[in-house]
Amino acid sequence: MRSVMFTLAGFALTGVTLCAQARDIRPDDRYLCSWGAGTAARAQELKLSGVSLYAARQKIQTIKFSRGWMRMMAMGITEQTYDSASRAKPAVVHDTFYDGCIHYTLARK
Repeated sequence: MRSVMFTLAGFALTGVTLCAQARDIRPDDRYLCSWGAGTAARAQELKLSGVSLYAARQKIQTIKFSRGWMRMMAMGITEQTYDSASRAKPAVVHDTFYDGCIHYTLARK
């Protein structure tokens, strides 16, 4: 009986810790995850519509980015999206990318 109580208390503390950590995500991290998720969704849209990876790269080259790191990150995300065999809808790709990015950010801390 005692071990069950300690186990339940452990789960409760873990839940409280995860909720507290969710608030610790910086706005910059949320922006990065949201931007990356949007990039992945757009790449999936292009892929599903039959646009080649070469043409998708050319489109990225024409975009004006607000930060220097964005162009190379967009290229990487697009290439990974094209390399994937996934045929999921862009909204699913967006949500999966965002959730994974937030999870990674929390695990990093």
